[in-house]
Amino acid sequence: MRVGVLLSEHGGADALGKLADDVRRAADDGFPSAWISQIFGLDAPTALALAGSGVPGIELGTAVVPTYPRHPAVMAQQARTAALALQGRFTLGIGLSHKIVIEDMYGYDYARPRRHMDEYLSVLLPLLAGENASFKGETLQGNIGLTVPNEGRVPVLLAALGPRMLQLAGERADGTVLWMTGPVTIREHIAPSITAAAEAAGRPEPRVVCALPVCVTDDAEHAREQAGRMFELYGSLPSYRAMMDREGVDGPADLAIVGDEDAVAARLEELSKAGTTDFVAAEYMPGENRGRTREFLRAFRAR
Repeated sequence: MRVGVLLSEHGGADALGKLADDVRRAADDGFPSAWISQIFGLDAPTALALAGSGVPGIELGTAVVPTYPRHPAVMAQQARTAALALQGRFTLGIGLSHKIVIEDMYGYDYARPRRHMDEYLSVLLPLLAGENASFKGETLQGNIGLTVPNEGRVPVLLAALGPRMLQLAGERADGTVLWMTGPVTIREHIAPSITAAAEAAGRPEPRVVCALPVCVTDDAEHAREQAGRMFELYGSLPSYRAMMDREGVDGPADLAIVGDEDAVAARLEELSKAGTTDFVAAEYMPGENRGRTREFLRAFRAR
């Protein structure tokens, strides 16, 4: 299991400069990958292209960019531009987001998410491979080619939790990228579902990228309470709530990986045995705990 880091977004006019510092530190610390989310701040593919272009050797990925607000041709153009800037080290993570965002904020129809994603990939994937797209579906269409001068295909990961989305990810994408999903759910649901779909489609073994909050500390109770407050929203979003119910936990606080070095190592080993190919650590506590967490992750990565 590879171990990467989830980078936090900074505020202020120097947000991109601070992100570049974080990317460089992740590379200097030996992590094979670093990831950022696309929420309401920096545009993730653009930010990674700018922050990571001068930092060689580390994979940079989005976890994840919502599909609805961007036509798949625009998404492919952005992804291929980012991949060009990063010399092929960019991985595009995409997802449906949530009804509260897509319908209530953006005003798009969220009634047929699986159909939307299937048709979205029908335009996106050819373009990421440097081919022309020619597709007309029920939710979107695309007849277009791009001229971004890439070498090779841009890999794509699909945020997939339910059975139908996992099937789609296994059949058509390079894997899945997860958030707020624990080891029991990965072992019993995520990994077997996506792997079976990939095998049936004659595709390579898919990546299972799992991101979770992490804190190495002697005060696990406090760290768990903080996780519960910081990530409370995710416990109310239907897709994540379904995974927490599968896992048998009350909320995000129970999914946070907290404790001393031995306790955190045991949880990471459990994720690895469950079928996680890439673990992405969200280092959420400040100060001394953050430094201790990073030192542990560096040591664990090097095992």
